[in-house]
Amino acid sequence: MKIGITYNLKQQPAADSPPDAFEEFDTEETIDSLAAALKSGGHDTVKLGWGLEVVEKIRAKNIDFIFNMAEGLQGRNREAQLPALFELIGIPYTGSDPLTLSLTLDKSQAKIMVEHAGVRTPEFAVAPDQKIPQKLPPFPLFIKPLYEGSSKGIRQSSYVTSKKGLEKQFLWLRNEYGNIPLLIERFIPGREFTVGILGNREPYVLGIMEIRFREKGTQDFIYSYEVKNDWRRLCEYIISPPMDPALEQKVRASAFTAYRALGCRDVARMDFRIDKEGEAYFLEANPLPGLSPVYSDLVIMAKGMGWTYEKLILTIVQHAQERCFPSKTF
Repeated sequence: MKIGITYNLKQQPAADSPPDAFEEFDTEETIDSLAAALKSGGHDTVKLGWGLEVVEKIRAKNIDFIFNMAEGLQGRNREAQLPALFELIGIPYTGSDPLTLSLTLDKSQAKIMVEHAGVRTPEFAVAPDQKIPQKLPPFPLFIKPLYEGSSKGIRQSSYVTSKKGLEKQFLWLRNEYGNIPLLIERFIPGREFTVGILGNREPYVLGIMEIRFREKGTQDFIYSYEVKNDWRRLCEYIISPPMDPALEQKVRASAFTAYRALGCRDVARMDFRIDKEGEAYFLEANPLPGLSPVYSDLVIMAKGMGWTYEKLILTIVQHAQERCFPSKTF
C-alpha cells in the first residue's frame, strides 16, 4: 500500500514569538523514523507535509492511505483541517475524525463530554478574553492555553496559589501568546498518569505510565515546557507503576470511557492525576499523540511494554485499515 505521511515540521520561532511556538510540530528525524517503520511493514511511503497542496500530491502520487501527523495552523480546529480535506476527497487515514480532533483540542469541551460520561475532571473556568472570570474553582489553580498541546504555554509558574499569582501568570500568557482563550482549573495534587489506548470496536490499553520528577521532593509534578526540555535529567517514566488494583481498574475504566465518549479512533493517550483519596481525575486527551522514537510519551510507554517502534506504528496502521476496510484481512 502506498501511504502518504502528513505533518508539520518544527521551525525556528521568530524573535518576537515564544520559544515553544512550534513545540507541537515534528522534527525531520521523527518523520524519517515513521517512514522507515512503515517501509518495514512492506508499505511505500510519500512525505506529503501540510497545506492545500497535499490534495494535489495525493492525486499526483496515487496515494492509497494517509498516516496523519499534521497539527495544522491556528485555532481550535487546526488538527481537523487536513482530516476534513481527506474526507472531502474520500481518502482513508489514520486516527480520529475532524470532530474528535477539534473536541479534544478544546480542553473545556473535552472535559464537559468526559464528565457527562461519568469520569471526574477538575472544576474549571474559561477566560475567553482579557478578563479573569469572577467565578473560579478554589485555589490552588492551574492556568494554561485552552487549545494547545505539548506543554505549549505551560510553565512551572502555571501552578498558582493566590489571586496575585493568577493575575501575574494570566498577564504573562497574554503578553506571550496574545488574546487566546485560557483554561483555569483546580489543581489536583498527586500522581500523574498517562494511559495509551489502541483499537476501535474493542479498544485496549497499551500501557499505563506514571511520570514524575526523578528527584523526590515536596513539589508536585508539573509536565511543563521547562521540564520537557530537560526530560532526561528531570523526569522518570515508570511503566506499569505500582498502584492499588482498585485504582488501576478505575484508571483503566476512566480511560476507556473517555476514549469512547470523545469518539477516539485507532490510537490516543489519556492523561490523569490521582488525588490523596485515590480518585482519578481526567486532565485531557490526545488523539494525535507525538510519535518521536526518542522522547514521545506513547513511544516510551510502548517500548517499556516490550514493543518496538515499528510494531507500534504498524499496529496503528492495522487498526486504521481494519476500520476503513472492514471486509479485508490485514
